[in-house]
Amino acid sequence: LLKLIADLCKGEDKGAVFFNKMAGDYHRYMAEYNTGSARDAAANAAQEKYKAATALAESGDIMQPTDPIRLGLALNYSVFNYEILNEYEEAKSIAKKAFDSAVEDLDRLGEMEYKDATLIMQLIRDNLT
Repeated sequence: LLKLIADLCKGEDKGAVFFNKMAGDYHRYMAEYNTGSARDAAANAAQEKYKAATALAESGDIMQPTDPIRLGLALNYSVFNYEILNEYEEAKSIAKKAFDSAVEDLDRLGEMEYKDATLIMQLIRDNLT
């Protein structure tokens, strides 16, 4: 099923970012309960999908730093680094970069966009402390 969706979501748009984030989440969950080589394979697949999503989200004008999908990606990718890879500094770096970039972009948002962004930003900040 993931392969079919991946084939449909090829490209460099918001849909591709969302798909790669969700695929990374799926593999992260697999890594959480598997052991040995199955855990390693799931962690590697999650890392690959999160990196792809992040690269797309941060390139060009696909997504603003305050986009809820981009913020959710940063939140989940940082949790993955912290909980699965035990890469604590990398987890903090991902979260801090997303938070700081979003703070700089908050002024341009309308009320509903502001609420959506700040809700996820609060979760990111909670993870940083």
